[in-house]
Amino acid sequence: MHIEPGYVASAKIVVANIAAIALLGSQSVHLLKQPPLIVRSLIAATFFTLFMQAFHLKVGPSELHFLGAMPIYLALGFVPALFGFALGLLVQGLLFEPTDLVHLGVNTLSLALPLVLVHATFGQRLGKASVRSILKLDAAFYSGVTLMVGFWLAIGEVATPLSAWLGFASSYAAIVIVEPVFTLLVLHALARRQDSAAVRYCFQPQAL
Repeated sequence: MHIEPGYVASAKIVVANIAAIALLGSQSVHLLKQPPLIVRSLIAATFFTLFMQAFHLKVGPSELHFLGAMPIYLALGFVPALFGFALGLLVQGLLFEPTDLVHLGVNTLSLALPLVLVHATFGQRLGKASVRSILKLDAAFYSGVTLMVGFWLAIGEVATPLSAWLGFASSYAAIVIVEPVFTLLVLHALARRQDSAAVRYCFQPQAL
C-alpha cells in the first residue's frame, strides 16, 4: 500500500499531508477525553509496525503488506487504529525505510480513509464477530486501500499501466482470506483473559 517516492508531485504531497493532519486532528479530542485510548493507540502502532515488517513484498507499483488491520481495529477500536496506522508508518519510516517519510501523509490517507468508511458503515453495525462478518470488513477495507493506491497512481507524475495496478490489487486477496482467521484467534485469546484488569484497560470491551 506504499506509494514509492517520485510518483506523486510535491504540491499534491503537501495537500495530502494537510488532509492527514486534519483527519487526525479531528479525532484527537477523543484521546484527551479518554486517556486509555492513548495507550491503545501506542499498542496499535506497535503491532502495526511489527505486522508490516513481518511480511512485505513489492508488487507492481506498490507493496503487499500484512497489515493486521481488522485485529487492530476490532481489539483496540477506531481511534487507536487510526492513530496506530499513522504512528506505525512514522516509525517504519524513521527506523526501516526513511524514503517512505516523503509520502507519510499519502500512505496514512491510503489506510485512514478506508478505515473511516468501514467504521462508519459495517463497523458500527457489527454484531458478534464471525469469519463471515470479519471477511466483509476485510474485503471493504482492502478494497478501499487498493482504490486509494489507484487514486494516487492516477494523479501521479509517473505513467502506470492499469495492469500493474490490477496485479497489485489482486495480491491483497490472499490477505483478505488469511486475516479473518487471525482476527478471530486474537479476539478469542483476549476473551479468555477478560478478567484481567490490564486487558480490560488496554483493549476495547467489544473485543472481550
